[in-house]
Amino acid sequence: MDTYRITTLVENTAAGTLAGEHGLSFLIKTPEGAVLFDTGQGHAISANVGALGVDLSRVTAIALSHGHYDHTGGLAWALDNCRGVDVYVHPAALEPKFACEPGSAPRDIGIQMEPEAMRTHLNLRRLVFTEAPAEIAPGLFLTGEVPRVTDFEDTGGPFYRDGECREPDVLPDDQALYFEGSDGLVVVLGCAHAGVVNTLRRALQLAGKTRIHAVLGGMHLVRADRRRMQATLEAFEKMQVERIGACHCTGLPATVELWKRFPDRSFECRTGTVMEFQAAATQMPPTAGETRR
Repeated sequence: MDTYRITTLVENTAAGTLAGEHGLSFLIKTPEGAVLFDTGQGHAISANVGALGVDLSRVTAIALSHGHYDHTGGLAWALDNCRGVDVYVHPAALEPKFACEPGSAPRDIGIQMEPEAMRTHLNLRRLVFTEAPAEIAPGLFLTGEVPRVTDFEDTGGPFYRDGECREPDVLPDDQALYFEGSDGLVVVLGCAHAGVVNTLRRALQLAGKTRIHAVLGGMHLVRADRRRMQATLEAFEKMQVERIGACHCTGLPATVELWKRFPDRSFECRTGTVMEFQAAATQMPPTAGETRR
């Protein structure tokens, strides 16, 4: 039977000869090709691709979860090492982005590759904007913008669109990837700045499903208070999440809470982790919505 094989190329933690960095990148091999979801900061991806013996020749698309440096820093390297790919990104991801922490100078945390260099790269086939949901490979979808509907998920943060820190960045570019496996819906997160529960609900809505088989990636619960954490755990129960791979920006306290509540469902998702999911016998129809170049 056909399978989806997900390899964590970059994550905060690593073992052996693999490199870790504050960032995230997944390679998703599908029955008909491969997709790169995020590219880390750019320091670790090349070393890990070599150490893991990863073949990028089958990669047909690069999808970016949002425009922060720890998910897009390796984009230029990825484009250099792939052979004619489509890049899927929300247009807001290409805009300036800054972090303004109290007591610290503003930091540029946006994409370090100039948009024009991306658009004119020899290995770029198409630049596809994803405000709306999009099918980026057969059976593999992006959520597009995620509606913020929960009353307990604080989707803010020290993020701004200008270096003077006057215009907050609500990160409309935040999006996730999903597909249907034989055991149910699988959702791959970048940072879930829109809220992990909002994101999972959006994927369920788009796929026409009622439960999640697996979720993995960054859940941005690093600053979650007790109310948010408890509501998140309850939402996971309600959505019947069976496999949980929390990593990157989830934060240690939240990760511990998830492992305590779901000890038999949680798994490590550090650099080098490989996960396989059987493909559904009948794939979902293409998600409604348009993609624009």
